[in-house]
Amino acid sequence: MGQKEKECVEFCGTGRRKCAVARVKIREGSGKIDINGKSIIEFCSLDDAERKILAPLIITGKVDKIDAKIKTSGGGIIGQVGAISLGLSRSLEKMDPALRLSLKKAGLLTRDGRVRERKKPGQPGARKHYQFSKR
Repeated sequence: MGQKEKECVEFCGTGRRKCAVARVKIREGSGKIDINGKSIIEFCSLDDAERKILAPLIITGKVDKIDAKIKTSGGGIIGQVGAISLGLSRSLEKMDPALRLSLKKAGLLTRDGRVRERKKPGQPGARKHYQFSKR
């Protein structure tokens, strides 16, 4: 009766890249990462993608100390991976503000603002023009 249960605190972060959005919730744990109900190995078939997702945890040294639950939608795999990386970095910063310097130095707290340019009227694409005919 006199025992106190250890309170489990979650830290949230949102990441965006192109059309992809990732909502990340982290807490102290054993290193389990769950992305859309799948493990990290099932989610990304590319080795490079897995490395990019884990980059914030590797830099801060918290690979086996953080459990993450991630929901991602929109865009493709590469956009979602970038969004997850930013979301993880932001939530790690909320968890421990002392990590901000190392994450910032690695460039993991900067949002990549490049998005697809819209198609313009009177053209077949964003920059392409119909062929000009003199006669």
